[in-house]
Amino acid sequence: MIVVENIKKQFKQIEVLNVEHLEIPKGQSFGLVGNNGAGKTTLFRLVLDLIKPTSGRVTSKGEAVLGDDNWKRYTGSYLDEGFLISFLTPDEYFKFIGDLHSLSDGELKKQLAPFAEVFNDEIIGKKKFIRDLSKGNQKKVGIAAALLGRPEVVVLDEPFANLDPTTQIRLKQLLIQYKTEHEVTLLISSHDLNHVTEVCERIVVLEKGLIVKDMATSAGTLKELEEFFTV
Repeated sequence: MIVVENIKKQFKQIEVLNVEHLEIPKGQSFGLVGNNGAGKTTLFRLVLDLIKPTSGRVTSKGEAVLGDDNWKRYTGSYLDEGFLISFLTPDEYFKFIGDLHSLSDGELKKQLAPFAEVFNDEIIGKKKFIRDLSKGNQKKVGIAAALLGRPEVVVLDEPFANLDPTTQIRLKQLLIQYKTEHEVTLLISSHDLNHVTEVCERIVVLEKGLIVKDMATSAGTLKELEEFFTV
């Protein structure tokens, strides 16, 4: 589904990412973990063609993402608030994204319904601009919008950050259910080892731009990761 081949990325002659080969099959829930500066967001930005690689390429369904728009039709993503339109209300923003996917008002409402508990009556119908929302509520809007239109691929960077514990748990359950129901290829980066091991069936660890671990999630994965990051 998504293949990363000989990808290198340098900023001011400093190499921040060097991935020889990484393949994410269709329908896999893929977790990316690592300390700050490990290259997680850089890798996701390359997957989404937001930055150009120094060398190498990323393909989706066999087509290079660089300079091609086909993959965008089946890919949803949220990395940060830069993905939002800050002068719109959440309702206006959801309507805008829904129109891009040719969703009727009824279908838009239906697809947002699973987020009711995550929104916690703080998002829909509040007539508050996105720019005036808390970081956590902005994230809720961005993640919900990323799932509109039932994309085949969803890329989320730190989806649990800035959320209170209750919302983290609700979002985790929602993502697990969404993945099960829609067979989406789900890419998540996170500092929360507990949540990411529960959501993802595969975990890759980045360290200084290199893949140092690639494991199928099991009962012992969380302990193995905790031990790795405490050495």
